[in-house]
Amino acid sequence: MRARAISVLLLAVTALWEVPVLGLAMAGRPFQSYLDFPPRTRIVPHPPFDWIWFGVLSLPLIAIVALYWRAIANARPEATAATRRQFPWWGWLGLGLLAASWLCAWHEGVVPQTWRRQVFAPLWLGYILLMNALALRRAGWSPLTHRTRWFIALFPVSGVFWWLFEHLNRFVANWNYGGVDASSDWDYFIQATPAFCTVLPAIASTWAWLATFPRLAAMNLPGTGGRIALAWPALAIGLLALACIGIWPNVLFPALWVAPLLVIGALQQLLVGDTLFASLRYGDWRPLLQPALAALICGLLWELWNFGSLAKWHYSIPYVQRFNVFEMPLLGYAGYLPFGVECALVMDLVARCIDGRRLWPLRLR
Repeated sequence: MRARAISVLLLAVTALWEVPVLGLAMAGRPFQSYLDFPPRTRIVPHPPFDWIWFGVLSLPLIAIVALYWRAIANARPEATAATRRQFPWWGWLGLGLLAASWLCAWHEGVVPQTWRRQVFAPLWLGYILLMNALALRRAGWSPLTHRTRWFIALFPVSGVFWWLFEHLNRFVANWNYGGVDASSDWDYFIQATPAFCTVLPAIASTWAWLATFPRLAAMNLPGTGGRIALAWPALAIGLLALACIGIWPNVLFPALWVAPLLVIGALQQLLVGDTLFASLRYGDWRPLLQPALAALICGLLWELWNFGSLAKWHYSIPYVQRFNVFEMPLLGYAGYLPFGVECALVMDLVARCIDGRRLWPLRLR
């Protein structure tokens, strides 16, 4: 199992990095600049807001909201006696680190500007500690305390994972960074990576906390059939979308979030023979709906804490750049939902590599 899970991760990294470049090369477009590392963001003009595009791209989001509504309405939580543990000391440490880092991020003069640019990583470390403490208090279990080796491994994997999205963003230029002071590419890499390393642990911690709420832990939907043969067209569609994302970036920008999901999920099904999607056959949608919701919650916090920071990102998204909530246009938050499922698939693969077993059920020890 470990060897196959590692193979999926390596193949996914290769596909997400190389296929968009190959697509440009095959189309006769310049591609040499996309080979540079680390990926640097740039400001690119995009088509203005368009109500038709906004309406069309809203339809999948409306369908997902309806799916959540039905899953929560169908939930039948078990009646269990409430148990509460003492809030751990390191949870208070996390809360203090979060508060102090937020203060430094948003207020000039509290710390030197060089330090202020680097507080995003400690802010999220504080959040990660806090969410694990809340999960431990509510359920007597947390990823940090009960699946420690797997949870720690998520940090370096997260760094690699998000650099892949920085690479994909070069083809669509949907976000760019401001307030960054890096003297070289190496300096830029060193400054950015610690914050990138917190993405997967933050979503995993939020997922564990959400799973402590009875109704979210009992979400229920009808079972759906699935065949291994579907993995092949999913892989083909995902690779094709990646190959074309740099050719038609203003049309295919949603593929930045959807194509990795298709590629990772299909590769895991074909090489490992089991994914988190397997539970759908039995009507258990929790391994997908819970991490998607966790990513959306983290997304709201990412955008909140980014809003007043010195080093921050800005968005420029074709056709939907309106109704901003913080820096993010409203419809852009839809991207966090498939992103959460992608994160869950990667977490599952890491669990198979580290523990030799699948991730779900999340509380498995």
